[in-house]
Amino acid sequence: MRALIVALVFILIAAPAAAARIKDISILRGGRDSQLVGYGLVVGLQGSGDTFRNAPFTQEAVQGMLQNLGLDVHGVELRNRNVAAVIVTTDLSAGVQTGSRVDVTVSALGDAPSLMGGTLLMTQLQGSDGVVYASAQGAVSVTGFETAGQGETLSQGVPTAGRIPNGAIVEHEIAAPPDQLRSMLELKNPDYATAIRIVDAINAYSLERFRVRAAFEVDSRTVEIFRPRHVSFARFMAEVGELPVQPDMAARVVLDARTGTVVVGQDVQISTVAVTYGTLTVRVNEQPQVSQPNPFSEGRTVVTPNTKIDAVQTGGPISIVGGSSLRTLVSGLNRIGVKPPGIIAILQAIKTAGALQADLVIQ
Repeated sequence: MRALIVALVFILIAAPAAAARIKDISILRGGRDSQLVGYGLVVGLQGSGDTFRNAPFTQEAVQGMLQNLGLDVHGVELRNRNVAAVIVTTDLSAGVQTGSRVDVTVSALGDAPSLMGGTLLMTQLQGSDGVVYASAQGAVSVTGFETAGQGETLSQGVPTAGRIPNGAIVEHEIAAPPDQLRSMLELKNPDYATAIRIVDAINAYSLERFRVRAAFEVDSRTVEIFRPRHVSFARFMAEVGELPVQPDMAARVVLDARTGTVVVGQDVQISTVAVTYGTLTVRVNEQPQVSQPNPFSEGRTVVTPNTKIDAVQTGGPISIVGGSSLRTLVSGLNRIGVKPPGIIAILQAIKTAGALQADLVIQ
């Protein structure tokens, strides 16, 4: 017997917003990270490298690498399985000086089943402008593994990706924002209320410390700050970054029907509505029957399908749901006794009815 029942998973409710530091919810304009990428080779694999027939670019890279080392192997058919083509990525922060080391991520590009035990050869990492900012090399650390036998395969994690801690050396630094009197703070989640709270927190601090107003709001994303005299830019930004601010956020409900996840924002409100919900259970029972022919007849044995389908729908009581707080909303939904799939369906219906005073995001 096979049962097809509406899946019930989890519900996740957002907690009330807490105070956060300014440096955690904003970033200094010009001080963002830059993404670097490079193509390289991982050698020293124990028979788990690329097959040159399926990954011809790996063979071309090996031939080019050996030619740079003084060995001409063009026209020679290579059969080794201890080399894999990889893509190397990392993020480089502004202000990191030349000679500093950063972590890199190594990911297989061909059909290599594992990078465990491999060593990345020197790979140049460039930015979107084509400039080489770092070079990476070192032993690849892989946490995943895969073991296969004749009748079973055991795998854990992802063996085709790994990391090299401090594996890249910065060759060309990205300039940090200069020490200037006027700068811009950009909010990671633009919101007018959050921008105003940042301005008020900075001005309260600067008036008490320097007797001047140091911040002015520009829009929902940007706050303009002025460095007071007799203080360095680094010290001023360090002290401003530690100021606590309670960020505001728009009322939003996020639904993921695949996993049954429901995320409800703190400020979500529902106008008073009446809701009822019922679950549908479908059971499919397969009982095939074998039909035997008579002895010495020309018939043949056949299997006759015999399927029984039962559908049961249970209805719930009608309840009044509504309120001006998240706690009231959750209590009303819990009184009905529905689970995440039911909550998803109810919230979609409430939004259609115009009673959900929030943005509904369906993933």
